[in-house]
Amino acid sequence: MEEAMMTGTCPVSSLVHKQILLGHGSGGKLTHELIEKLFRPALLPPGEEALNDATVFTVGASRLCLTTDSFVVDPLFFPGGDIGKLAVHGTINDLAVTGARPMVLSAAFILEEGLAMHELERIVSSMKAACEEAGVAIITGDTKVVNRGKCDKVFITTAGVGVIDHPGVCIAANNAQVGDVVIINGDIAAHGMAIMSARGEFEFETPILSDTAPLHTLVKAVLDSGASVHCMRDLTRGGLASALNELAAASAVGIEIEEEQISMQEEVKGACEILGLEPLHVANEGKLIAIVAPQDAQRVLQAMQSNQYGRQASCIGHVVAERPGLVTMKTPIGGQRIIPMLAGEQLPRIC
Repeated sequence: MEEAMMTGTCPVSSLVHKQILLGHGSGGKLTHELIEKLFRPALLPPGEEALNDATVFTVGASRLCLTTDSFVVDPLFFPGGDIGKLAVHGTINDLAVTGARPMVLSAAFILEEGLAMHELERIVSSMKAACEEAGVAIITGDTKVVNRGKCDKVFITTAGVGVIDHPGVCIAANNAQVGDVVIINGDIAAHGMAIMSARGEFEFETPILSDTAPLHTLVKAVLDSGASVHCMRDLTRGGLASALNELAAASAVGIEIEEEQISMQEEVKGACEILGLEPLHVANEGKLIAIVAPQDAQRVLQAMQSNQYGRQASCIGHVVAERPGLVTMKTPIGGQRIIPMLAGEQLPRIC
């Protein structure tokens, strides 16, 4: 029998697909398969059981946090934002939902030959403004240029370092407990629909703006309240559904949400209906979910609603013992349906 091809400690033959698909970048099932069957066994430490948005480590008496991300959004500029602002906000948010205060970032640029200099200047200016607003700094970076046709104008890779100021905070994907309350900081699916409108494939009567935003001050308000926060996740690729499924699987619990408690702009809802998209799978860039102890739910709600990025915060569900690893949603008529993780790729290159 022919010996299986190996990559690191993972047999390539164990992967369902033998070539990379767009869906492998969706944040859904294919992304999960790629991480679990290829990257995790080959690259991650054996003790790294739960995959979080950032990794916490200790240096002396300080608990630090590290994250990295890449941004390939198409188009570069869209209603409410651009690739530069997105790169800064996305990195800040991955640190924030682990309980860390963002401190410094790095940024590496892959540029395509022929890119208009005024477009690059606009992107860099946007990154500078986003950093100044958030109170963080880009302190190192790199630049590479590739031939025409070898890259789509600009790709940006970032890394971020933060510090966990609140002692005793332990926010992780596998910390959800039965009875916990699921809270979201606002309406969903705006970013994905803003990208669709920017691509010019569809024209919406009312402009839809991306919700891209830095969420570290929102998280700080929640942690300052003294609430017991077990899990947090920002809702990017794969949307609300994929984030909830990841947490349910990591914690071996069920999660029940209520459809009537999940809000979205009417324009976004209408656009999703026209395009046949499931809003729960559509990307966001300024939304997070917090899974908190039930006695602290009201405290977390008040803390979020006191912040500009959490005015519409609401409780959308609970953690349950039944159906571990699954997410279900109660419909307005009293029924229930399973909400799966995104299976393929609804909207490629949205972040």
